[in-house]
Amino acid sequence: MGIAAEPLIAIRRALAAARRLTRLAVLAALAALYVTGVAMAQNAGGIAAEPVSLPDMALGSKNAPVVIVDYSSMTCSHCADFMTKVFPMLRSKYVDTGRVRFVFREFPLDAKAAAASMLARTVANEDSARYFGAIDTLFRQQDQLIAQPTDTLQRVGGQYGLSQQAVETVLRDQALLDKLTVDQKIASEVVKVKATPTFFINGQKHEGFMPFEEIDNTIRSSLR
Repeated sequence: MGIAAEPLIAIRRALAAARRLTRLAVLAALAALYVTGVAMAQNAGGIAAEPVSLPDMALGSKNAPVVIVDYSSMTCSHCADFMTKVFPMLRSKYVDTGRVRFVFREFPLDAKAAAASMLARTVANEDSARYFGAIDTLFRQQDQLIAQPTDTLQRVGGQYGLSQQAVETVLRDQALLDKLTVDQKIASEVVKVKATPTFFINGQKHEGFMPFEEIDNTIRSSLR
């Protein structure tokens, strides 16, 4: 096993340990939601809660009448299909025109997805436009990410100005991984996200891939 594979091995081990967090840790995070005054919206489709640890990555007006929250994994093929084929049309028609705010939340299904999310977060440095550019690049190289994760992450990191050493440092960032894991636990245990992609459109839950025609009809119904 080469040295290049070591960061992903470390992520797998850390992810396994993090996912053994007790329910008490999740409850403590939930308590922080209320202490800091973060709103939780209840509806028939479930509960849509703000993430606790990491800021939302979103595009579109904060005053948009429709808010779409997308829980996705970077190694989910249906998520890649949505973000590379449907989202560009959605963005052009609704997001860029101020009618939809689109929020992307990480729900990594495995260590490779977690590593990709960590890289995207780091290269974005809380810049949403840069973040969406990074995940688009990663989704379009999903086959390579799954087959050759370290090489792919190094290549994408290089496209965004990171050295090989900088990418390895990202993949060993335990604090960032812990934040991803806590937010995923909240999504799983509170929001009841069980699969990817899962969408909340103005609070209404939709599970699974949504073709443009379906999401277009849902948005138009919400705008009436």
